Order: sequence, then structure tokens, then C-alpha cells
Amino acid sequence: MKMRNLLAASVCVLALGSNVATAETFKWAFQGDVQSLDPHGLNETFTLGYLGNVYEGLTAYDQDLQLQPALAESWENTSPTTWVFKLRQGVKFHDGSDFTADDVIFSWKRSLTDGSDMKGYGAKMADIKKIDDHTVELVTPAPNPILPRELVFLYMMDQGWSEKHGASEATSPKAADSTATYAAQNANGTGPFILTERQPDVRSKFTRFDDYWQDIPTNVTEVEFTPVSQDATRVAALISGELDLVYPIPVQDWTRLEEAEGVRPLTGPEARTIFLGMDQWRDELLYSSVKGKNPLKDKRVREAMAHAIDLNAIDEKIMRGAAVPAGILIAPEINGFDAAMNTPYDYNLEKSKQLLAEAGYPDGFELGMDCPNNRYVNDEKICQAVVGLLARAGIKVDLNAQPKSKYFAKVSPQNDNDTSFYLLGWTPGTIDVHNVLFNLMSSFDTEVNSGQFNYGRYSNPRIDAITQEVEKETDITKRQALIAEAFSILREDVGYLPLHQQPLSWGVREGVTVAQRADNVLDLRSVVIEK
Repeated sequence: MKMRNLLAASVCVLALGSNVATAETFKWAFQGDVQSLDPHGLNETFTLGYLGNVYEGLTAYDQDLQLQPALAESWENTSPTTWVFKLRQGVKFHDGSDFTADDVIFSWKRSLTDGSDMKGYGAKMADIKKIDDHTVELVTPAPNPILPRELVFLYMMDQGWSEKHGASEATSPKAADSTATYAAQNANGTGPFILTERQPDVRSKFTRFDDYWQDIPTNVTEVEFTPVSQDATRVAALISGELDLVYPIPVQDWTRLEEAEGVRPLTGPEARTIFLGMDQWRDELLYSSVKGKNPLKDKRVREAMAHAIDLNAIDEKIMRGAAVPAGILIAPEINGFDAAMNTPYDYNLEKSKQLLAEAGYPDGFELGMDCPNNRYVNDEKICQAVVGLLARAGIKVDLNAQPKSKYFAKVSPQNDNDTSFYLLGWTPGTIDVHNVLFNLMSSFDTEVNSGQFNYGRYSNPRIDAITQEVEKETDITKRQALIAEAFSILREDVGYLPLHQQPLSWGVREGVTVAQRADNVLDLRSVVIEK
């Protein structure tokens, strides 16, 4: 996506779809459930996508990830650090309350509370001022030409509803399973669907919101969502007709769906990179046989790990050739990507062993690893492969694979990043590289809310400075040079271990059409069921 598109006219017109009159029920499944209904509780694509059918931001993406107006009907960059947003009038929350400027200010402040996982988005504004009930002025700490993109997943909540139910502060991932957190268990948004039933890890039901402000293409009036952890069960339920859409589909089952009657695989490149992170800040690792020091602070150890992981073997054996080995933390679909930067570390087992010996670990050491088992395509299998590959170099890894609800609660900053070595996937919500620089590569800093997903707390002052420059730079050539410098530094530091760009892997019933977005979000507005 070119920067000139990001700086395009600030007054936009939303193309409205046409309703299909036939009422239909849509049934779908994912490999895990959302951890929380709190729209500021977890910055995770599946959770934000699920909640994006109930809640909305000031801006939105269409099926091609092009920016569109949503709860704001237009915006204007009135000065380098000031934006004026005109809010859409006549918008109702599901409980009948009006959406106003007060809700925008409240939601922004809420995104900065201790329990929020959306601080990285909220931090993009230094202040929001109410001009009138349907006009707000957003003040940024520095010029930010992509600010409207920062607002897509910063969902708006009803101030009155939140205050009435003691939900003025966000629910942290660690506390999300508590029934005492009202916003984690209940929802009240402005989106096209109302959440009518919620049984965690069992079922969610939605009904069409009759007072939704926008005409949309879908003819779906009822939605049933079921988390199904077992791959084989999901695929079987799709083939049998019990479900209309499921994901992810194991890549090895694509051929099976192509050959089965009444179903088909829906695939493509995803704008997500899967990578490994390491604790580089503690003086002693939480989970390691090495006591009194942190071997992962030694660049030679990190480099040894990089050269011990055979990305091509993981792609061929685990991903069945459907993944693209990666050398950086952004995929080709992300603004700022340059193929010249995307060279993976080479697989060299002998070099790995040599580096470990030079670092003082000729016999290797033991290391704990955290991994989700129901979040990414083949996530636990990837981690198991990494365990086996590192063992060849002498690093014995104790794998702790858990459902994503427990995984994120454990490794998040709200739980003091309780991990030594972990697997994570990332799609920048802005579809721009700055999101990765700010959230993953910048130093963890609670004052500016940078590095919120830098769970290993990698830190390099030059990258921190580059991140600030990239945020405000409008010259494409200068901006790209800064991006290249940042990724070159990260590579030299071996701050992360990129693995691959994973594929989109959905299965859908014949007669169901749906937009498959590159960020792997299922937008129910696009679902149409044919008779």
C-alpha cells in the first residue's frame, strides 16, 4: 500500500452494499474461543475480528483492507498534529443509547487503563477534545500521517453502559475469565450483530441489529459460533454440513476439501508473520537450567538458535509447502515491506554448535518455551519442530503448549511477561510497518506504551529513535531507508527469530460467499448464503 493512499483525501464516502432479503442462519467455527468480550482487553486478531461484528471503530477496513469511514463519516488533518473527525449521527448502541463524542473520549481513556492491551493504539493520541456531540479533535504527540488506520481496531464503548456496570477500566487478559468483570462477559456495541448468548468455550450466538446504521450485503440474521479445538472435528463438521465455515483448516486437508462434495478450501497469503521471541532483559531466566545469568542476553546464543532452526524443513514437513520462510517481522502485504530485507538466517547446525561453545555452553542448556495450541496454523506442531531442531544443537527445550486464553494471560505484560522463550504471530492492525516497529521492536516503555508485545523486552535505542522518525516521515524514500536500517539492526542483534508467513486456510460450504481478508478477519457483513 503506497503512502500516498494513506495520505489521501480525508473526507471519504462509504460505499453501501444492498441487503439480501432472505433470512439465514450462519454457523462457523474457529480452533479456539475469544478470551474476553472486552474490546480493549486483548490485542489479538481473532478476538478483535470476532468483536468487530459487535463493536466498531471510527474507521474500518473493506475486504481489500482499504480504509473506509465507520463511526466517523469524515476526517481532516487540520495541522501536523491535529485531526478533526466528524462523527456519524443517528448511530445507536445495542441498548438504544446514542453514540456521541463523549463515548469517543471515554473509549480512548479506557484504552490507556492498566488492564488494557490496546495501549499501543490509545497512545497515538495525546488528547481528544470534544467540539460538539458529533465532532472531536484528536491531538497527536507528533505528526502521524496514518492516524486513521490506528483507529480501526480501537473500538468505541458506551460510556453510560460502562460506568453503570463498573466497566470504566479495561479487563486484562489475566482477569478475563473472571465473572466479576462485566465487560469481559457482556457486550454493547454499535456493530451489525448483537451478542445474545455467550457460553465460554462452548457457543456464542448473535442476531442481526435492526437499527444498524449501515446497509450491508449479508442476508444473515442469526449467527452461531462454536470453538472446535480438534482439526479433524472441524473438517468433519464442515464436510457433513453441520457448519458453513471453519478455520484454520490444516494445510494437509486442502486436497480433501477439494475432492469432497459441497465444500471447498478458501486459501491465500496472510499478512501475518510467525516468529520466536526470547527473554533478553532478566538477569536470570525464569525457565532454564542456567542459574545466576541469562544466556539469551548473549548474542552468540541467540545466533546459535537462529542457525539451528531449519525453516525449509518446518515449511515442508509441518506447513506442507504452504508457508513462506521469513527473514523479517512483516509480510509482503504490509506497507514498508522490501523483499531485499527478507533473507532468513541460514540453517547451519555446525555453526550453531560452535557459537554455543564460544558462549560457554558446549553441552548446551535447558530452556522453557511457551506456545499457544489453538491460535495459529499448526502452532503447537511448529513449536514441537523447533524443540526437535534446537535439541540437535544441544538446547533442550521444555515445551508448555496451552490454549491461547492461558497462553496470553501468562506471557502478557500484565503478568510481567512470564516467559523465557515463546512463539507469537503478528499482523499489524494498521497494515503498516510502524505498528511492528512500535509494538514488537521498540523498547518496553509504560510511559509511551511502546513495546507492549515485545514480550522478551528486546531493546536497541537506535530502533526506538527510528520508530519515532518513521511515524511522522512522509517522504517515501526517507521512510523506507529508515525501515531498512531498523530491520538491519534487528537482524544484526538477532532480536527475534522470524519463522514464516502463514497461509490463510479456511474451509467453506458451497452456496456460502464470504470475503477472505488478508488479516484473517471474518467480517460477517460480507457473508451471503444462497438458497
